[in-house]
Amino acid sequence: MAKDLRPFSVVDYSGFRRLVNTLEPKYAIPSRPYFSRTVLPALYQETKAKVTQSLKEAECISITTDGWTSRATQSYITVTAHVMTSEWEIKIFVLQTRPLFTSHTGLNTAEVLKSAVLEWGLDNNQGIAVVTDNARNMDVAVREAGLFAHTLNLASKAGLNVNRASRLHGRVRRVAAFFHRSSTATAVLANKQGMLNLPAHKLIMDVVTRWNSSLDMLERYLEQQQAIAATLLSAEVRRNAREIDTLEPADITDAEDMVRLLSPLKKATTVLCDESRPTVSLIVPLKHMIEQSMAQCDEDSSTIAQMKRAILKDFTDRYQGEQNKFLQESTALDPRFRSLHQLNDSQREDVFDRLKLKATQMQNQNPSETEGERAHDAEEQSPPSKNTALEDLLGESFSKEVHVAQHNTGIEADIDLYRKATSILLSDCPLKWWRDNAKCYPLLSPMAKAYLSVPATSVPSERVFSTAGDIVNAQRSQLLPGNVDMLIFLKKNLSDE
Repeated sequence: MAKDLRPFSVVDYSGFRRLVNTLEPKYAIPSRPYFSRTVLPALYQETKAKVTQSLKEAECISITTDGWTSRATQSYITVTAHVMTSEWEIKIFVLQTRPLFTSHTGLNTAEVLKSAVLEWGLDNNQGIAVVTDNARNMDVAVREAGLFAHTLNLASKAGLNVNRASRLHGRVRRVAAFFHRSSTATAVLANKQGMLNLPAHKLIMDVVTRWNSSLDMLERYLEQQQAIAATLLSAEVRRNAREIDTLEPADITDAEDMVRLLSPLKKATTVLCDESRPTVSLIVPLKHMIEQSMAQCDEDSSTIAQMKRAILKDFTDRYQGEQNKFLQESTALDPRFRSLHQLNDSQREDVFDRLKLKATQMQNQNPSETEGERAHDAEEQSPPSKNTALEDLLGESFSKEVHVAQHNTGIEADIDLYRKATSILLSDCPLKWWRDNAKCYPLLSPMAKAYLSVPATSVPSERVFSTAGDIVNAQRSQLLPGNVDMLIFLKKNLSDE
């Protein structure tokens, strides 16, 4: 029930009962109420106690949150905690998935966040970072809850909303939708793919809530355009596809240009959705890379030029003020990007001056901290056999080091030593580097731990519903909202021991 998100009634299923009877004929399966009232609640409390202890022992905590509505129109909000341990490891816990019976206003969502902070004892943790999607109510909720919000949106939809791109996108969607509805067209398409030696791939329909699905749909259409055209011209399909037309050569050219334009955004999204690393430090260098890729070129068609302007405008309005400063400081504390290649000399010095001030304030709050040993052992690095997505995107920009002059003592010595060190490979883990070198930077490493514990996106919360949504919808008549919370919590946090 817990590991597979099965309803309590599974013990009444004839197939399950037959299986258990085959394994052990003498065993009497407990009743459904016994599991719902005794076994699962006890397991929930036991697991919750372990999670609560991990939160108490955590040195840094960030949370992500996102909302979801089932097909039964029941709304839920998930809160996920990202915990940094003393060993520089990130642990992820799904704290709760609670129903929201009121409207989805920022104030109502804020109450859910406040309740979660109190229930899980996070009110004693200073400076919790909260990562949400770009929905306005989530932004309002986090601000009303008194927490720090960092929103992320790569703005690909802004480019696709350009008139010419939107119309082209709509035509491709109609073709994909037709093939999804028509079993005859799908069968003919498969036959044409074989005749043309094309991959036997189905057409992709974009999904509003899934990042980059529009790009996937365009790529698949371009891959299969010959088979699609041949299918739509066949007699058995043509009579039912009178309003469906293929793209003209100029349309194909625009679609190919759109795919090339949006591909870096897709790859950047892939990098940012990696849960295994503290990716908040990636946002500034990736944002800079995307802004450079959106620079106008003489070869751009009018459609691509409009898309670039729309995407750049969307980026201009994001990450201003304190948010931008926080992201710059996070990037500076990532040993892969400490050179701050995307900033000029004045901006770079300003970032490290802010870090000096904050480190001094942190040291004053923790006077027992000592400077410790400052010996720095350089680690030999061997290049990976294949470039990662991050290396493909940023490899050229971060191949050079920025050298600085020697300073004197305290935090200035820490920062000076840190900035003079050689940047690690883009494929390396910044947390592992800090774990191995933290003693060399006793005043700077606590700040790095706090900053690098923050994830870049709310994807961890969104993924709860990608795994649980179908089951919740299928079993909605048997799963009460409280049971949904308990089962998802156990699904995500129960160990396999």
